[in-house]
Amino acid sequence: MGITNVPTTSDIEQAEGPSALQLDLARRIIDRIRDGEMSVGMRISAPELARTFGVSRSPISAALDLLVEKGVLEPTEKRGLRIARDTLDLNPRDLLPNSPLEELYRRMMRERALGELPQEVSEAELMPRYGVSRGVVRKLLMRFAAEGLAQRLPGHGWRFVETLLGDEAYRESYAFRAVVECASLRVAGFKVDAEQAAQIRRSHERILKNPSRNTESDEWFRVNAFFHESLASFSGNRFLTDAVRQQNNLRRMQESAAFHELPPERVEQSCREHLAILEAVELGDVEWAEALLRQHLRQASEFRWPNHA
Repeated sequence: MGITNVPTTSDIEQAEGPSALQLDLARRIIDRIRDGEMSVGMRISAPELARTFGVSRSPISAALDLLVEKGVLEPTEKRGLRIARDTLDLNPRDLLPNSPLEELYRRMMRERALGELPQEVSEAELMPRYGVSRGVVRKLLMRFAAEGLAQRLPGHGWRFVETLLGDEAYRESYAFRAVVECASLRVAGFKVDAEQAAQIRRSHERILKNPSRNTESDEWFRVNAFFHESLASFSGNRFLTDAVRQQNNLRRMQESAAFHELPPERVEQSCREHLAILEAVELGDVEWAEALLRQHLRQASEFRWPNHA
């Protein structure tokens, strides 16, 4: 499938403005403000955001400066920052468009999901394919590697992880998720983080107000992934959480090729199922939560994306 207006090396390397990481962090800060129901005038803590997102202060500061520039935040009299505008109906994708590097990253993800990009590639092969320098190609591949989606081979070769293309891989992924995610509910130290649970509920309630809008971007995917990773994280077991996160990354690669075709009613159904599972775990009803989660994953496994048909 051809894509026109491909970003070139010049577009990427000479483009002024924030990096892909800064843009991503800025969007996540907006999401946190909305999901936390933070109102105009409330202060924003850079150190707290850095801890929450697991990054250093430098990219957080750059992301906050970007939000000041866009009018979302404003400086306070004591060198801090506060919320300057209502973010409830704000679409981060409209306010913060993707950088050329981000666009190329998404194109590579789509092409790999569709099988147009081979599983094993070399930097030399990708340079003319995308019309960019080795430095740009390497930066993109390193991002895939950091997300657990690719690994470096000897020399200048790279290998993408197995995708979920095909019914067998799709079923195996959901069978694995059912084992891991349901097991996380049974861990002795399982404990719901009240603040995280409240954030999950608010984000889902926001999406239920207009499920069709959220199929136009990857916002529902972000909320969906956060829900499943949060359930695993309540177990206190980092390996369970990492396993769920890896599956979400695989799903993101696969579903990026057809996410815009996800029916709004499917978003609404999943949203309500998530809220029912969350209510069960908050009440401490593990058996009911596990039954709902198994049913949810089974129904999700039966849904067929266009490229799975």
